[in-house]
Amino acid sequence: MATRKASVLKTGTTMGKGLASKTATKARLIRTFGAVNIGSFRISAMIMGESETGDLLVLGSGHRMSAGVKRGYVTDPRQATHAIRDAVERAEQNAQTPVSSVWVACSGAGLESYVFPTDVEIGGRRIEDDDIDRLLDLARTGIQPDGREVLHAQPAHFTLDGANGVVDPRGLHAERLGVHVHVTLAQGAPLRNLREAVHNSHLKVDGVVAAPLASAYACLTPEERDLGVALVEIGGDVTNVSVFAAGMMVGLRSIDIGSGHITDALASSFGIRRSQAERLKCVAGSAIASPSDHREMIPVHGPNDGWEEGPSLPLARGADEKNRVARAEIVSVVTHRLAQLTQEVGAALKELGFTGPGAGHVVLTGGGAELAGLAEFVQGGLGMPVRLGRTAALRGLPEAHSSPGFATLAGLCLYAADDPVDIKSHKARRQDVTSPAGGMNPFASLFRLWRASREYF
Repeated sequence: MATRKASVLKTGTTMGKGLASKTATKARLIRTFGAVNIGSFRISAMIMGESETGDLLVLGSGHRMSAGVKRGYVTDPRQATHAIRDAVERAEQNAQTPVSSVWVACSGAGLESYVFPTDVEIGGRRIEDDDIDRLLDLARTGIQPDGREVLHAQPAHFTLDGANGVVDPRGLHAERLGVHVHVTLAQGAPLRNLREAVHNSHLKVDGVVAAPLASAYACLTPEERDLGVALVEIGGDVTNVSVFAAGMMVGLRSIDIGSGHITDALASSFGIRRSQAERLKCVAGSAIASPSDHREMIPVHGPNDGWEEGPSLPLARGADEKNRVARAEIVSVVTHRLAQLTQEVGAALKELGFTGPGAGHVVLTGGGAELAGLAEFVQGGLGMPVRLGRTAALRGLPEAHSSPGFATLAGLCLYAADDPVDIKSHKARRQDVTSPAGGMNPFASLFRLWRASREYF
């Protein structure tokens, strides 16, 4: 089997579109992956290629403002379809490569997950392929969707007589062989709406991936996932809280609060438009107050509001005659909303059992994580270490897309390249490559080898 590895550059180094294209021509591409992240604030697309040498290369990416999507749900199919097609066409233009199918991230649809163990009797003899086949068939029947759609059902690791961490059980002796399976569930109707919006964009859906799982591919190291880490993905309308341990996702909760709620709070507090409030949040918003905030006055109007030619809109509530507000007022509104969000995140982590001195640390990602001072604020609120999650410096990845807001998009491409085993489908798919270095599932190559031997030999 050939080994695939993700090509990275030195920290802080980026590669533009032109250089990426030149690099791609040196080694022939054997596969390309398309990915679309459909968010409430932004819809983004990326095209990644795999060369014959096993390297991964970002060929192009593009994004635009979202339309027809709210809280991760498609609310206007026509607008959503147009926005998806536009984002993909921008990525195709940058990559100079068309795509006919894409992997899609799902951040809404009531995501939930759980892990369940199952085992079979071996009787002390040597473990064979048939035993693994029987175990995974039993695990498949043990999935409890409860009326929802199974988004993922991924084997995480084997156990021998209750002992964890077995990479390859074949050839070993045991009384009982077990496996832990991580199952992610979502509401069926929102998923169908999501798929139809992509299909109407003249694209095939290769697969729908839970956004936290995709983000973890881009932001979390294998050691973090093994020791225990929480990933908090702050979107426009939804914040997903997921916990990883022993190399797999062990829990997931969704919170109906996102960075868009901060924008709405600013718009309501100052009596201004959402577009103005979004600008205030991005330009002057911060999670950390400073002594100079009371002296710094921030214009409410933007450069294209026509204020210089004479005020066409009423003054913002509490603004001076030049329509400026003190930055301290902006920070006050922002931190008030953040305190609510942090409290909800803390409750979700407690529900997931991620508490106490041995809980590990928290990684923030998503577009909302780009707010100045957010990591320090959340760290103080949760009482545990917090860092920002950024995408590894993949070759060809634009610097603007290495921020937390594009982690899910890059993670989708990495997920597609890894193509981890999923037991929810009876139909096996052959893979001729192994997982990239640092891939999410270290046992994927074992399962692929087993599947290929069962199907073709």
